[in-house]
Amino acid sequence: MIYLANAFSLSMLARHTVTLRCDPITPEQARSLLRDAQEWVSCVGHEDTARIYSKILAVDVPARRVSVSLAPWDTLLVGQYSGPRLPEGVTTLPPGARVDWWVIVVEGGP
Repeated sequence: MIYLANAFSLSMLARHTVTLRCDPITPEQARSLLRDAQEWVSCVGHEDTARIYSKILAVDVPARRVSVSLAPWDTLLVGQYSGPRLPEGVTTLPPGARVDWWVIVVEGGP
C-alpha cells in the first residue's frame, strides 16, 4: 500500500524490528509514484497542506486525520514542509517555503 503523509513518526511502525529505506525524490517522481499506483491513501492531516500538495502533485489530496500502521513492504510518500507557519486558507507555498519529498519503504519485519 502507498500512503501519502505530511510527516513520518515511529508510531507508524508495529512494535517489532524493521528496516526502513528512506530516499529523497523530486516532485516529478512523487507525482509519477501516485499516478502509477493502483491505489494510495492520503493521511495528510491538515486541509491547507492537502490543498498545497494537490497543486504540487496534480492529484486530489483529501485531508484525513487518520492513524497509520505501516506493514512490511508498505510505502510512505512524505512531503516534508519547511518554512513559516501556513496562514489559514493558503493554497500556495509562501516565499521561502518548500516541500521536500521522501519515499520511505518498510523493508520487512517478522
